[in-house]
Amino acid sequence: MRPAYGTTFLTFTRNRYDLYMGEAWIIDGVRTPRGKGKQMGALHMFHPQELLAQCLQALPTRTGIDPGAIDDVIVGNGSNAGDHGACIGRLGVLAAGWPRETPGFTVNRYCGSGQQAVTLAAMGVMSGMQDVVVGAGVESMSRWPDGGSATLDGDNPRLRERYPIVPQGISADLIATRQGFSRQVCDEVAVLSQQRAATAIGEERFARSLVPVVAPDGSVALARDEHVRPGTTLEALTALPPAFESLGTTGSPYGEPYDDMCRRVYPDVEAIAHVHHAGNSSGVVDGASALLVASSEWARTNGVRPRARIRMTAVAGDDPVIMLTAPAPASRRCLDKAGMTVGDIDLWEINEAFAAVVLKAMRELDLDPENVNVNGGAIALGHPIGASGGMLLLTALDELERTDRETALVTMCTGGGMATATIIERI
Repeated sequence: MRPAYGTTFLTFTRNRYDLYMGEAWIIDGVRTPRGKGKQMGALHMFHPQELLAQCLQALPTRTGIDPGAIDDVIVGNGSNAGDHGACIGRLGVLAAGWPRETPGFTVNRYCGSGQQAVTLAAMGVMSGMQDVVVGAGVESMSRWPDGGSATLDGDNPRLRERYPIVPQGISADLIATRQGFSRQVCDEVAVLSQQRAATAIGEERFARSLVPVVAPDGSVALARDEHVRPGTTLEALTALPPAFESLGTTGSPYGEPYDDMCRRVYPDVEAIAHVHHAGNSSGVVDGASALLVASSEWARTNGVRPRARIRMTAVAGDDPVIMLTAPAPASRRCLDKAGMTVGDIDLWEINEAFAAVVLKAMRELDLDPENVNVNGGAIALGHPIGASGGMLLLTALDELERTDRETALVTMCTGGGMATATIIERI
């Protein structure tokens, strides 16, 4: 039987039993600004190892913790190829100039990779096997190989027969179709995201966690998020063409249009309404994030002040064809494991992969829109795949402190029909 949250339990060591409280505390965290994910973007010139390194270098400066005392560095990344290959977790540690004795590794849970990295850091310290771990993430989308991933399913025809996986934008349109979300409703989500992000930037709500990215000559390359379009209007969005209609209706590498592949799984859908476009989908950006997670015992012993505890984490799976529907199941699982309800959460961060993803999660969980993505989301700010989880956790924590509230739940849909969820609580 699982002990209730916060209770003391026994862990067995070689010769004795030790009392261990098992709490994971967020000591602090940093993120870069999000740069436009294009060659003209302010961060394109930086190798992703170097973006990650600048976040890692900022942590000891902020916390006073010796990098040599860190048990491991876990780095989320959604590409793992090209500039992001060869275990960017370890290489980022070396690029940061940290002791070579400090290890690092890379984890990939698609868009949830950075959040998963923080979860694994929490698991390590809560188990008592580690004291201090960094959960980080990085993605330079402007430096991805042309075309991104070569396949959606590893080019496994037998898996494709079972699950005809389609591009995420078509999955988002399938969600909108089945849920009855019109293009106007999706565009309204996008406009609100832009308005809230512009307000947050104008009021410097992200300032505590932001670290400027510095060029080799010492000049500041980027100090604030550059993807936001503050003047976005419904009228402007109306003029944008659907991004995934042609992709869905004219064919695929498999000899069958993606829309038809979806309808084989969902025969109730007569036609997919392609409502998503560049303006109500997450932005393509570059960036990195890093959070320092420590056990409560270690932090107390070393006189280190925490900002929050990781109350609970969870992951969930769902159908990989419609793909982006697991945030609500993951959130419910996380709440159930924590012994909490939706009403116990003050703030929600639901990654704005596409407008329909947020709308569906809010509908399923019956959330008040005033408590969801209050400082805008990935539609306005951008979604640097592996870095986004850490960024959302820091956005939530900064806002909890700014508004003197207590709890937040962060959830993200991922490729393959999964979602991550984390509850944090201020200390």
